[in-house]
Formats: sequence, C-alpha cells, structure tokens
Amino acid sequence: MNINLKLLIGVCIGFSIQMTFAQQDPQFTQYVYNTLGVNPAYAGSRGHATALGLVRAQWVGLEGAPKTQTFTIDSPLGEHVGLGLAIVNDELGPSRETYIDLNFSYTIQTSQNRRLSFGIKGGGRFLDIDFTRGNAQSPDILFQNNVSEVLPTIGAGIYWHSDKNYIGISTPNLLTNQTYDDVQQTVAAERLHLFIIGGIVTDLSSDIKFKPAFLVKAVSGAPLIADLSANFMFYEKLRLGVSYRWDDSVSGLAGFQLTPQLLLGYSYDYTTTDLQRFNTGSHEIVLRFDLISNRKQLKSPRFF
Repeated sequence: MNINLKLLIGVCIGFSIQMTFAQQDPQFTQYVYNTLGVNPAYAGSRGHATALGLVRAQWVGLEGAPKTQTFTIDSPLGEHVGLGLAIVNDELGPSRETYIDLNFSYTIQTSQNRRLSFGIKGGGRFLDIDFTRGNAQSPDILFQNNVSEVLPTIGAGIYWHSDKNYIGISTPNLLTNQTYDDVQQTVAAERLHLFIIGGIVTDLSSDIKFKPAFLVKAVSGAPLIADLSANFMFYEKLRLGVSYRWDDSVSGLAGFQLTPQLLLGYSYDYTTTDLQRFNTGSHEIVLRFDLISNRKQLKSPRFF
C-alpha cells in the first residue's frame, strides 16, 4: 500500500471515529430546505404537505468520504398540529448510520403574522460499523471488532416564524446514549448538539427577493460550526446564492422552481482546509415537492 493511499484511509478512519463514536450528526449545505432535519418544530409550518429528498456526496475523490441521503415528509394536521417523518442514511468509511424520527409540532399564534411552534421528536439511530468495508484486500486492517447497535433518540425544538423571517433553536437528541468503542476499548457517550437557525426575506423589487440565513451548531467538546448564506430569488423561478462554513468551505447555491410545486436545488462546496488536496469538492442535490390538491393554495414559492 503506497503512502498516499495509507494517508487517505487514515484520514477517513479518523473522521469515522470522530463522527461515529463522538456521535457527530451529518452536515448539510442546503439546510434552508432541510429544516425538518434540524428542528422538529418546523413540521407542518409550510401550511401544506411537503416531501423532500436530499443526496450529499462529500469530499468527492477521497476514499471512504461521507455520503448522506435524506427523505422527509411533513404536513399540518388541523390548525395547530404538525406531523413529520425524517429518515437519514449516513455513510462514512466503515460506518453506516440510519436515523428514523417521527416529528410533532404544536403552533400558537403570537400576533397577526407571527407564529410560535414547539416541537418534539422521537425515534432511533441504527449504527453498523464493519471495519473490513473497503479494506478487504488490504494487509493493514487496523480494526477487528465490528459494532451493531440501536440507540433511541428524543429531540426538541422551538421555531418562531412569519412569512418573511424565522428563528429557531433545537437539539436533535436529549439522550446521552452510551456505545461501546471497540477502537479504544472504552464507553463513549453521545454528545449533545445544539442548533440555532435564522433567516429573513427582503423584497428588493417586485421580482427579486433576498434572503440571508445562518445555522450555528454547537457540540459539547467540539469547535463551534457556523454556516452563513445569502440567496436571491428571481421572478419566483430562479434562486442563486453563496454560503460559507467557518474554517471549512465556501459554496455555490442554485435552485430551480421547475413547476409551482416542484423545486430542484444544487450546491457545490469547495473545501478550504488541507483536505482540498485530496478531494474535488462536495455536491448536494435536493428535490422538494409540495403535496397540495389545489394549486391555487400555493400563491407563490416559499423561500424557506
């Protein structure tokens, strides 16, 4: 095995250990569309049923790099209640994690145009680590013991929103589950994640809207992660923007309103860390479909 290949495998295994045993959640560039995956209080907030699929390939060209697939569907049930389902499959090196969560929200009207939603979610994460994946032909297998576990999840969030702006705070899992770390022969506790999101939509003209947004993720024992983005929507058809993840990457964003109900989004991340030498960037594609029986209910595309 040459030195470069050993380095790549070492990097992937290192990130796998950090993200699996430290229980780091997957990251997304197009978080403005994937809000249900961040905050359960978002369930039903669009006023109609919505289905979303997202595929992310991170650090393309780097062996064992993260690959993530997400499916969410949510809908209001009556005037105050929202319900949603979120399924995430995350692959990283030898590890596979599948998250399945049911989301529930309750919304109250705080003013004529503003609403406050409280959300909870519950489900489980299915963890499978097979250290022979991708290394079956390698004489340098570093790990022998595999891991297969099911861990419960309970999360909560608050989402304060209107048609023009929003802010929310959430944690995807309040439980500090423990999982056996075969690498270090120790017990590793899941770390508590805290997400803060916000955004505001401004009409620059009758045909152009501008939306700055942010996402901040705090994880116990890890550096703070901050995403800042700026998006423009032209004629309610085309969305263009840029995003910056602190000390990690810069991204280009594009969205196409193919029909009044169907949105296609794409993002490309350029890595700004030393990993840029080993990959060609990250790609993310999102498809969102508004499940409404009467198209007149969808007056104009929502920017969040």
